[in-house]
Amino acid sequence: MAIAVAQKTGGQPFALWSLAFRPFFLAVALWAALALALWMVVFFTGTALPTRFDPLTWHIHAMLFGFVLAAIAGFMLTAIPNWTGRPPIRGAALASLVALWLLGRIACLVSTFLPFWLAAGLDLVFPVVLCAVAAREIFAARNWRNLMMPLPIGVLAIANLLMYLELAQFNVPTGLGWRLAIAAIIALVSAIGGRIIPAFTRNWLVKRQISPLPAAHGRIDSAALATLHTGLLGWAFFPDSRLVGAILLLGSALNLWRLARWRGTATLREPLLAILHVGYAWVAIGAGLLGGSRLTATIPEPAAIHALTAGAIGTMVLAVMTRVARGHTGRPLEADHVTTLIYATVTLAGVTRVAAAFADTSSMALLGISALLWVISFLLFVWKYWPMLVLPPTNEDQ
Repeated sequence: MAIAVAQKTGGQPFALWSLAFRPFFLAVALWAALALALWMVVFFTGTALPTRFDPLTWHIHAMLFGFVLAAIAGFMLTAIPNWTGRPPIRGAALASLVALWLLGRIACLVSTFLPFWLAAGLDLVFPVVLCAVAAREIFAARNWRNLMMPLPIGVLAIANLLMYLELAQFNVPTGLGWRLAIAAIIALVSAIGGRIIPAFTRNWLVKRQISPLPAAHGRIDSAALATLHTGLLGWAFFPDSRLVGAILLLGSALNLWRLARWRGTATLREPLLAILHVGYAWVAIGAGLLGGSRLTATIPEPAAIHALTAGAIGTMVLAVMTRVARGHTGRPLEADHVTTLIYATVTLAGVTRVAAAFADTSSMALLGISALLWVISFLLFVWKYWPMLVLPPTNEDQ
């Protein structure tokens, strides 16, 4: 049971620091909206930010190591107690982790005012500490099944370091850091998605006595993950390889097959569940576009990258945040009208961003529309879900 920190807000207990999803999911949504709004101002007006990174690299860095890392922290630190049976990180320890995340965002944004290594060091502290905390909890509980879960966080720390080393003109392959980060994030999405999507779908279908049920994990799933992860890792280190492109195309096809076995079309009546299937579809689409972009110039790489980021990552983050927030605060696992609108806007943001990469004369308009839809989707999340995140749950946290 969550123990609310003894503070008061408007006469009600302040429960923000009782479980990790509360502060981190709020930080995710606020940063997702703010960082993209800042990027659009820079992109359309040429305004300079006080960061050592060039504007496009800062945008990439802010989304991967600000937005996504906060989402991973909120999910992972909330899930680990369920995996291990150990008490959750809460109170001062949780507030310290959030402060480290925020310190990294500020240090990167104003890095021109700081010594280079100080800015880099402040930004790197959070992923290193988060990885250590997650690994400690899993090791302490001897929860070997989830032993690999902190690994993507460690890879993200290395990827972040590589971006700073490239900035400092060390002999680092151009773009290796952000490509490795995307590969690690999509690998994590595909692994966790393969656990929760068929399980949640099975439970929902059983409750309604609908059959057939999602297929059990088997060789198709293992092959889908192996090819996808191999292709993504190969792209990170050998971005121009045609062999990598072929592997990614195979991974895309196998993951579409995997997804089809999870009975997603049967869940369309419940957007809270159906959106998880949509998010995973973006993974397969993005992998296919990325593989195709290695083999033909007719598919632009930015379309593939944004299918994986604005599409897969953006959709899955909101899908998981809304579900976790509702489930851990005693609300029904059903999407209301605002939540459904959140899903619609983030999906359209992904579609228009991918379309912009293919467009010619309309690309700038599509970029603006995509950015606006993205900001709206995350501000809607803040508006609808902040009471669930800040105020005590209606039932005991689960």
